[in-house]
Formats: sequence, C-alpha cells, structure tokens
Amino acid sequence: MGRTLDCNAAQVWRDDAWAGPCGLRADATGNLQLDAVPAGNGERAGWFCPGLPNLHSHAFQRAMAGMAEHRGGSDDSFWTWRETMYQVASRFDPDSLRAVATQVYAEMLEAGYTHVCEFHYLHHDAAGQPYSDPAAMSLAIIDAAERAGIGLTLLPTLYQRGGFDDRPLSARQRRFGHGIDDYCALIERLATMQHARLRIGIAFHSLRAVAPASMRIVLDRVGQHRPVHIHVAEQRAEVDACIAQLGVRPVRWLLDNLPVDARWALVHATHCDDGELRDLAASGATAVLCPSTEANLGDGLFSLPAYLAHGGRLGIGSDSQITVAPAEELRWLEYGQRLRLEQRNIAVVGTGSVAQSLLGKSWDVAAVCGVDTGCLRAGARADAIALDPDAPGLVGAGSGDVLDRWIFCGQRSAVRDVWVAGAQVVADGRHREREAIAREFAVAIKRLWPA
Repeated sequence: MGRTLDCNAAQVWRDDAWAGPCGLRADATGNLQLDAVPAGNGERAGWFCPGLPNLHSHAFQRAMAGMAEHRGGSDDSFWTWRETMYQVASRFDPDSLRAVATQVYAEMLEAGYTHVCEFHYLHHDAAGQPYSDPAAMSLAIIDAAERAGIGLTLLPTLYQRGGFDDRPLSARQRRFGHGIDDYCALIERLATMQHARLRIGIAFHSLRAVAPASMRIVLDRVGQHRPVHIHVAEQRAEVDACIAQLGVRPVRWLLDNLPVDARWALVHATHCDDGELRDLAASGATAVLCPSTEANLGDGLFSLPAYLAHGGRLGIGSDSQITVAPAEELRWLEYGQRLRLEQRNIAVVGTGSVAQSLLGKSWDVAAVCGVDTGCLRAGARADAIALDPDAPGLVGAGSGDVLDRWIFCGQRSAVRDVWVAGAQVVADGRHREREAIAREFAVAIKRLWPA
C-alpha cells in the first residue's frame, strides 16, 4: 500500500484503444512516464485505465444521503428536498466538514474517481458570520482531499441573492454568501496553495443566485484562465423564472452574454432547447451530468442524443453523493435515455461500444479540471486505475467487451488498484486508510444527527 506507480502493465487504455504491454512509471513530480516493454517481461495483470474525474461534488451532502426519502406532500420536488439540505448544512463546522469530505473522497477513490471538482458554497458559520479564518471551510476541504489522496479542483462558489428578483439571502442561505471583494480575496489566497493535486477554479452557484454584473466583475478579476462552473437549467421553475426576468432561457443567456468556452462546466443543463444544445456543443464547454442525483431529485432527463450528434462535451459528477460510483452514473445516464426513447444503445454516434463512448467523453474533461488528467499519456498527471480481471463481472473479458462489462455488469466494483499523481491510494479495492477515516466519519455523523 502506498507504493509509487511503477509497473509493466499487460493492457493499457491509450489513444482510445487497448495497448500493451506498456511500462507505467511516475516521476518525482507525480507525472506519468511510459516505456515499451517486451511481451512476457513481468507484466502485471489487469486492465489499466485513466482515473475518472468527478466534475461535480457537494461533499457535505454525503451526511444526508438517503435521509430525504419520506413523502411530505403531493408536491415533493427539488424545492422540498432543499429544505432538508438546508437543515444539514446549518449543522456543519470545519471539523465535521473535514471528516465527512474525507469519507466521501475515499469512497470516490475506491470506485475509480481520481479527481474531484468540489462545488463549495458552505463558507461561514451557521449565523452567516465568517470564521476567524475566512477560509476555514475551504481549508477543511483541502485537508480532506490531501488525507484521502484524491486530486481536487476546489471551486469556491459565489452565492449572493435569493432569486432572480434580487431578494436578499434567507437566514438559511447566509452562510453561503459573499461580497465580491471578499470572494475575490478568497480565490487569490487559495490560489497561492496550488500543488500537484490541487487546482483552484471559480463557481457561480446559479443565475438565480448571482447577478449578471457580479459574474462579469469576478470573471475579470479572478476568472482569467481558471475553470468556471455553474449550476444551470436544472429545474423547469428556474427556466421559467429566468425567462420572466432576463427574457431568455438560462443556457441561452450564458452563451450570449458571457465568454463561455472550454474552461466552462455547465452543471445539469437538463432543460435545454435544440438551439441551446447546438450552441453549447459549439462553445466547447462541458455539460456536467449527474444522473443519480438528477433522478433522486426528479430533475428530468438531459437530451443526450441531440447533444452528442452536435459533438458536445460531457462529464459526470456525484453531486449529492446519493451514489458515489462512476460506473453507476454512466450506466444510468444511458438507461435514462433508453427508458425515455424505448430504444437501446443510445450514447453512441453511429456504431460502437456504449461504455467506450461514455468513458471517452468522461475522460476528456481536463479543461474544466484545470489539470492534465483523464489520460495515460507521457507528461500527464499519473492518475490510473487497474480493473480486476478476476472480478466476477470481468472474468474472461477481452479487449472488445471489458469496458462494457465494467459499466453494465455492476454487481460490485471491479476497481482493484488506484494511483493519484503516482501514489497508490487503493490496493485490492480498499483505501489505504479506510477504517480510520470511517471511524472519524461515524463520530461526525453522530454529532450532526444526534439520536
């Protein structure tokens, strides 16, 4: 456990195909070096793939996963779920956030995620007052990622108003809020901490929570060359409110009014019309889909076939942590389309493997992470996962079906070993500190949800 990546791999996913044998080595900076090795020269069994980036996470919501499933009325929706979210958000402090985030990051690693984009808006204390160190909650997230060993793009999130009508934040939202100067100061401070596994981006919670003028100021002051993430068009009510206030649909407003490009991640984008899908794809931005959360919240289904037909970029996220498994997110991304269209094998343009198509898209998202990951290429960060050829779902698998069997034969995880920046963090399916992290998580949960 904890070994540096240094092996001759029998099968390696490179350039959209299996190749091997190949030497995989991490250099002193945590970047990948490749070398050719003769067949039979001590190759390590298994299927070696790039680690998967998790493009959208609210780590604190791991503390409420499965706890909002009691029907409260005839109109249960995202908006009623949000009331439970506010309850749990009000109970966190830096110590409990650190413990819960470390647990969920360890779970991500065991499932095959090697990098996480943390959409972080839990900034202040429960009364909405900054901690003595205004960066305390951000530092707790950074500590958690370091302890777990996962790559992190921290996205401190600007949240300024309660709706499109500029109403002030409610009492329950005040711990999310920032003025522009304080927000920019936080970004500038955190940016000085960057290292091999850490990047700092920016995030706008949503069009309803940040005014257009504020977005432009932040982009000009601290948004240059950074990943930019935003929730958008998740709910029909949000789309209707945007039309009423701004005169256009939310994705259309973003595309027409802000410099949306390959650095941008539009999270959910569930309710887009055909023109928005076409122009979103043309912008080079990434649509971040979170199928387990979108299903859990009743958001609706993204129009995947039309978006793929336009060549759109996409990635996945665990969002509310109702599921922490990339295989399950990708499986349900496909299955939702099958249920909607009453067809099979949707996520492929032309012919080919569904899993290969979805994984290829999900790996190709380095711009919105701000780090060269998602590929096994010389000079990229050495993030790799090894699938277990002895896992029941992969027994007897060949190069033509192993990825599909991983994604669609999901009885248990097929991920055996995981490296991040060359350091091994998972061996034989177990995180290097699983038991200790779980104990600290249990203490935190009992404090958050006393009997």
